[in-house]
Amino acid sequence: MRRGIPPVATAPPPAAGGREGGRERDRERDRERDRAEEGLLRTEFAFELPRGYVDPSGTVHRSGVMRLATARDELVPLRDDRVRENSAYLSVVLISRVITRLGTIEDIHPGVVEDLFASDLAFLQDFYRRINSEGHTRAAVTCPSCREGFTVDLAGGGRLGES
Repeated sequence: MRRGIPPVATAPPPAAGGREGGRERDRERDRERDRAEEGLLRTEFAFELPRGYVDPSGTVHRSGVMRLATARDELVPLRDDRVRENSAYLSVVLISRVITRLGTIEDIHPGVVEDLFASDLAFLQDFYRRINSEGHTRAAVTCPSCREGFTVDLAGGGRLGES
């Protein structure tokens, strides 16, 4: 099978100055990235946890990688006795199957996911849904002050509100 060369993203032309010009540049950059990603299948997505996993030695691990889920990833946990006893445990088992790395930890198992802060588990559940349902890590948000809508990339490496 012969593969085509993926499209190359080009920088958008400079827009007029000012706040609106910057927003338009951001929107154009997002459109260019979407066009560049067409035809390419990303199977792994980097993320940054809001709080971080604290391992037994006290080291905090915030950055990680999640892969796309397979049908097996969603079916196998249904046979797990812990999931049969408590359906809420499904997300713990499922998330542990698709995270390939968390900081320096590569053996991600349900015990690791159980020890995450609740806000980090909620972040990973949303991240899982985004990459497996929507195919990207971007989220539409609205500024609470000016009510301007814009897009943020959840895998961008920083927390919301930080530059």
